[in-house]
Amino acid sequence: MSSELEDLLNKIQAFSDERDWSQFHTAKNLILAVSAEVGELAEVVQWKSDLEAVDYLKTPEGKSKLSEEVADVAIYLLRICQQQNLNFIDILNKKMESNSIKYPVDKSKGNARKYTELNH
Repeated sequence: MSSELEDLLNKIQAFSDERDWSQFHTAKNLILAVSAEVGELAEVVQWKSDLEAVDYLKTPEGKSKLSEEVADVAIYLLRICQQQNLNFIDILNKKMESNSIKYPVDKSKGNARKYTELNH
């Protein structure tokens, strides 16, 4: 694991420990919290057309709001990994390996179909 990620994980753990929040950070509560934060991330572009969303995300305000919500989602995902003793980097690498099998380039390039529909 990179030292930057380890430093970040230590910072997140210390932040939680200093506030005695680990007692509240059960798997269920963290999953619900990340779900709520994903909703807030969606609100950044909700009710905007595709073009309006692209334009908004280029503005300082849009970038700031997007960054804040992405950070909230990421922190909760990392807390889930900490609480469940999951190695964030390992599980992402395993998922990418799985995705490369599910979505071979020759069948998935240029389309958005789910892997279950690629053979049709």
